[in-house]
Amino acid sequence: MKFRVLPVCLLLPLGLFLIQSTDAAVVFRPGEKAKYVAPGEEELNGNAAELFEIGQKAEREGNPKRAIRAYRQLVRKYPRDTLAAGAAFRGAVLLEQVRLHLEAANTYRLVVINYPTSPHFNEAIEGQFRIGEMYLAGKKLKLLGIPFATSMDRAVGIFAAVIRTAPYGKYTARAQFDIGLAREKQGANDAALQAYAAVVDKFPNDPVAADAQYQMGYIWFTASRGGTKDLAATNNARTAFQDFLFRYPNSEKAAQARANLQQLEHKATTSSFDVARYYDKQKAYRAAVIYYNEVIRQQPGSTESEKAKKRIDQLRAKLGDKVLQPLQEKEAEKKKSTDQQKTKSAPESTPAPNSGSILPPDLDSSLPPPPSTWSDTTAPPASSTEPGSSATPASPDDSGSSEATASPTP
Repeated sequence: MKFRVLPVCLLLPLGLFLIQSTDAAVVFRPGEKAKYVAPGEEELNGNAAELFEIGQKAEREGNPKRAIRAYRQLVRKYPRDTLAAGAAFRGAVLLEQVRLHLEAANTYRLVVINYPTSPHFNEAIEGQFRIGEMYLAGKKLKLLGIPFATSMDRAVGIFAAVIRTAPYGKYTARAQFDIGLAREKQGANDAALQAYAAVVDKFPNDPVAADAQYQMGYIWFTASRGGTKDLAATNNARTAFQDFLFRYPNSEKAAQARANLQQLEHKATTSSFDVARYYDKQKAYRAAVIYYNEVIRQQPGSTESEKAKKRIDQLRAKLGDKVLQPLQEKEAEKKKSTDQQKTKSAPESTPAPNSGSILPPDLDSSLPPPPSTWSDTTAPPASSTEPGSSATPASPDDSGSSEATASPTP
């Protein structure tokens, strides 16, 4: 059998490859099985200064993962060292660069909580806010590469951390507002309303407060247009937009708020006119007149208002002024007439049913009050776009734009 001898020029590179492939590839620990570790993935050792220098060198060489390990090891082993705050911040920055956003947000939070005097405090707050807005824009959370959940809850958690750790910071009001946007996107309108109200109450002078007040009106406005029969949604939207125009008359959304108010007024007028016509057809004329007058009060000069005036004149001509008499006066007159009948009657006699009544059965006193006197007992509306509406009040951190420059819903 003949053997061929490989040239030395081929044996030398092969030997070098075998040496390099075994360098730091297997780690032996007492009592543990041998574990393969890819080159450069081995645990880093040294004091704080040495670990920080390893991280700096890895950054210069374009190896962010090794730098992250060095900085993480430094913070874990020497949390009170003067280099720890800077190492934690650099680790967060690199985690964000390699798109490990959740780990980056948590590391930024560690900087803020554990090293509040760090010169990187404000940058760490800004980093959290930036990642929160990214999730608010719709970044999907993934498990083994498969999307499994929306990111709104994650965004709310990050914004709530910003509010807790920097309650008077540059991004606090905006974080509170973004919690409202996240909850609104989820269809949790009760929590969204609480979040927006917190912005207006706690940060009334911040520019984002105007957007929060507008969004409160918009939530109710959307509910009133969604076919709901709850007239309180219309009333709440009207009140919110009126407050918006009173507080922020110069806002760029003032014109849209006025247009929304006009739609709300027309909707309420149309609803009252429909109720008036219903009672009119049922020959419950007093109730019809009450609602015709409500139409005139709500939108004087409108088409419905002119029709209401015309119909009231027709009823006056047909039934006389009695049909226009206020309900309270009718009741007092009815009671007086009944008392007079009782006085004239003999003590032993029993008055006949409806004796002395001046009202026909169709004009009985059991009439609904006009809409303007109704009280508001409506709960926050559920979203008509997403089924996951929550009726659970938001926590203190969960009260209060898709991107940092995004504007609220028009």
